[in-house]
Parts: sequence; C-alpha cells; structure tokens
Amino acid sequence: MQIKLELTFPGELKEEPIICYLCKQFDLTLNIVEASFSTDTGWAILVFDGKEEELKRAFTYLKSKGIEFQEIQNLA
Repeated sequence: MQIKLELTFPGELKEEPIICYLCKQFDLTLNIVEASFSTDTGWAILVFDGKEEELKRAFTYLKSKGIEFQEIQNLA
C-alpha cells in the first residue's frame, strides 16, 4: 500500500531521526518528495510504502510524537 502524506514536525524534534526510525521500526519504505525545516518547525511530503498494519502502527507513533499529518494522495 502506498500513500502520500504531508507531515508537520514540531521544532523540538528537529534533531531526532524520525524518518529513519519509521523505516527501521515499521518495515516501511519512505520516499522524501519535498521537505523544509527551520528552528521553529518543519514539514515534509513523504510517500509511505508498506503493509496497512505497519502504516497504522507508524501513524500511531507519529501522533505520539506530536507530528501532525494529512493524506495528500492514496497511491494504492
């Protein structure tokens, strides 16, 4: 299943390897389409590719970190 999301990161997470963690912990492949980060906030457009159950687990993790996200396109 592939899905394109826009994520908004709080500034306090700018030093954390969130995207790397998602790939390693949730058996996902991520493609960074576009991204921008500053000291206050950051955003990224990512294509998530993986099984639906892994995507759901990853979304729960993002919510727990205070990362907001919204679906741009379902590529399944």
